[in-house]
Amino acid sequence: MNTTVAMNITKSEKSRINEVDFNNLIFGSVFTDHMFFCDYVDGAWQQPQIAPYGPITIDPSAKVFHYGQAVFEGMKAFKDDANNTWLFRPEENWERINKSSSRLAMPEFPKEFFFEGLETLLKLDNDWIQPGDGNALYIRPFVIATQSGVSASPSDRYRFMIICAPAQAYYSGEVSVLFAEKFSRAADGGVGFAKAAGNYASQFYPTNLAKEKGYQQIVWTDASTHEYLEEAGTMNVFFRIGDTLLTAPNNDRILDGITRKSIIQLAKDKGIDVQVRRISVSEIVAAATSGELKEIFGAGTAAVVVPFKSFGYQEKDYDLPTVANSYATSFKKALKDIQYNRSADPHGWRYEVK
Repeated sequence: MNTTVAMNITKSEKSRINEVDFNNLIFGSVFTDHMFFCDYVDGAWQQPQIAPYGPITIDPSAKVFHYGQAVFEGMKAFKDDANNTWLFRPEENWERINKSSSRLAMPEFPKEFFFEGLETLLKLDNDWIQPGDGNALYIRPFVIATQSGVSASPSDRYRFMIICAPAQAYYSGEVSVLFAEKFSRAADGGVGFAKAAGNYASQFYPTNLAKEKGYQQIVWTDASTHEYLEEAGTMNVFFRIGDTLLTAPNNDRILDGITRKSIIQLAKDKGIDVQVRRISVSEIVAAATSGELKEIFGAGTAAVVVPFKSFGYQEKDYDLPTVANSYATSFKKALKDIQYNRSADPHGWRYEVK
């Protein structure tokens, strides 16, 4: 994107990249040399800035701490074999963070600011984007309310930021999940479709309970009846019964996942029968019991595609079979080949950072 956004850039005096062991990264714990930020004051976004990564000063009465006005996104940058840098469907992330912001009564961020800031940041910290399969730079745009005061009303000041962290695989190996029977992630009319910080805070407690039982994630069910499967904590979820691929429809409880919609398109490209519809717990339990349930896998930016090895429901575990030429493996390879510029990109999903 060619823009003419005026930006104040302060470069780091010394890079920290030589202090990083890129072969032993803990996801989201090491950050690049610079960060992007832009403040919303007096009804307008001000001049964007890039500065060395570091702590920010914020008033303890800032409304983000008291009323939870905070949203975020997750993206990745990839390097191909020629050392070129690519993003995957970044306009979807820009649209979704603004959709999330609007739901929390926060101002939308201008497209030209978003892309100019993102691309400038990636060029400055280009060496942090490691080449090689599985390596990427995880990108975290977010917005927080910064107005001082504890009156229960929307903030009139905000800060938009982008920070970046070198990353490898989010999950290693297969995952065991628990189908929710009591707790809910989101309800009708709520903010489940938004990447609001509070959505994740509220699921930590039940997820910790699940982890105590040996599961890594919860697959959430609808808040009204707990009869229909929706999404996992950090992923959308797909089910394969026979050769049919199922996933829950978008609604105001489920995040409109970019990896999810990409897999749906890839499946259609392959001629796979894809059904986007409500999926009952009883249907999946019955399919597992009869042997018709071939796969369950999660999909998301950080995780890409993660196969589940089993699920638990009503104190019983159901193991998934090992399937040759699994959908999960096929979709993961297809996505990564596009992301790393190793294959054709018929849908125009790649975005080169020049």
